[in-house]
Amino acid sequence: MLAVSLAVPVLAQSLPTSSAADRAEARDIFKQLIEINTTDTPKGSVTAASVAMQKRFLDVGFAPEDVQLLGPAPHKQNLVVRIRAAATPTEKPVLFLCHIDVVEALRSDWTSTDPFEFVEKDGYYYGRGTQDMKESDAVLVATFLRLHREGYKPKRDLILALTADEEGGKFNGANWLVRNHRDLVDAAFVINPDSGGIELNSGKPVLAGVEATEKVYSDFQVIATNRGGHSSLPRPDNAIYELTAALTKLAAYSFPFELNEVTRAAFESAAVHQQGQRAADLRAILATPPDMDAAARLSADPEFNSNFRTTCVATRLKGGHANNALPQTAEANVNCRIFPGHSPEEIRQQLVALFADSKLTVNYVSDGGEVSPTAPERKAIVPPAPTREVFDPLIRITQQIWPGVPVTPVMENGATDSIYFAQAGIPSYGYSAVALERDDVRAHGRDERLPVDSYWKALDFFYSFTRALGGN
Repeated sequence: MLAVSLAVPVLAQSLPTSSAADRAEARDIFKQLIEINTTDTPKGSVTAASVAMQKRFLDVGFAPEDVQLLGPAPHKQNLVVRIRAAATPTEKPVLFLCHIDVVEALRSDWTSTDPFEFVEKDGYYYGRGTQDMKESDAVLVATFLRLHREGYKPKRDLILALTADEEGGKFNGANWLVRNHRDLVDAAFVINPDSGGIELNSGKPVLAGVEATEKVYSDFQVIATNRGGHSSLPRPDNAIYELTAALTKLAAYSFPFELNEVTRAAFESAAVHQQGQRAADLRAILATPPDMDAAARLSADPEFNSNFRTTCVATRLKGGHANNALPQTAEANVNCRIFPGHSPEEIRQQLVALFADSKLTVNYVSDGGEVSPTAPERKAIVPPAPTREVFDPLIRITQQIWPGVPVTPVMENGATDSIYFAQAGIPSYGYSAVALERDDVRAHGRDERLPVDSYWKALDFFYSFTRALGGN
């Protein structure tokens, strides 16, 4: 159903491009956002970024009631911006959802640049958030500012929400807005640039992925406890040994191979653009039954592996209380990305069974850090039906910028704030229009960077796409 619905004719027409002045402003916005630390740490502030963007909108003449700063905590203020329709609209608004928080980055981990300094070097923009997702934040801010200056009046309201704590923290902005200010963010559908985009292979665009579903994000606290003792009398049953034995089991374990409607369509498209053994393996896993030897070969690539199954990995460790004592407690955080159709509680119970150690406790950790002995039963979002008002312009404009690239539904391997709108009954589509090399994805990692050319193409895409969704 998804693949058929995406087959939209390409229309031959020129695409408006950004002027030198448009680009200068968009670059300045990008730089400003990168250099404001929006991590969930004592030195970070989402509010600082929201206020800086609010000022830009007010300075060009947006009405104060259309640029609202609001949130549950002083340092976690979200910004909601609205371009109003020319007349009383007959259709609900379009919401562009963009988180402005980023993952912590340490200068000591980066090789040559400060993560909170915007640096242009060798055809790339460097800085924390250049891939996730301040590039899209800046593009949408620049687009809304440009449309306002041009006097653009859409047929329906257009909303931009810049939100807190998608990457973690107690004050998730998307969830808070849906629960407390639904009227400000209620929409016919959501466009979330936190997923999807253009996959490049040695500079050649091979896939334009549109998120149709996503995994469920879950953290689990694994605790080992022991009576401890004097370190001069070592025993194999101390807490650190117990915990590391469990984590060794986890590292060697693979959750079962799975396909769904979305990933099957994505692999069908990928098989056309691969060669040799990889192409053969992709076709083999699509057979009935799937070839598990082919699945094992493909699983050696983390990108494929994460599309095949639930994945869990230990991300933090702590333990012991003194250098000269056997550890009485040891603790790990296990981060899981759960394949659609499975709940966090189901995975928690599978971890308990895998560890098979009564000395271990496996608890669920909420996004806000609350620990509980059981996990939610919620599962991943159901893929929304493709709608022509979204996909017709998305495909047309994508083809104008990247001719011939196939537009394909994909599963987001991480998780996004789309889930809060999907749970509220608002369809959400993930597409960033950002082009990245398949082997140069650095989000959350060291030396995060974005090709300069990718930024300008995303800017041109969203200007035309936003106008198309708004009409007029």
